[in-house]
Amino acid sequence: MAALLSIYCRDRHGGGPELCAACAGLQSYIAARMEHCVLRPEKPTCTTCAFRCYAPPQQLRSWSVLRNASPQLFWRHPRLAFWHYFDTRHTPAR
Repeated sequence: MAALLSIYCRDRHGGGPELCAACAGLQSYIAARMEHCVLRPEKPTCTTCAFRCYAPPQQLRSWSVLRNASPQLFWRHPRLAFWHYFDTRHTPAR
């Protein structure tokens, strides 16, 4: 998600290598939620997960990041895109 946030922030907010305050806040929120996930270490991708970890405002913001930055992930980080695709297709839903 960090790679997606950097793509999103750079394209939408015109930032440089550093994230803006809003995107940095979302990144720290996501990291805190992932750290306290009950399904760790075998956590599936969010689309196949049975639990919804994020509060509704952060969930909407993360969906916006995914919707806008995911198409560019293949070109900017092809290995991450491949592994995310592999995880999404091969992780059983709970």
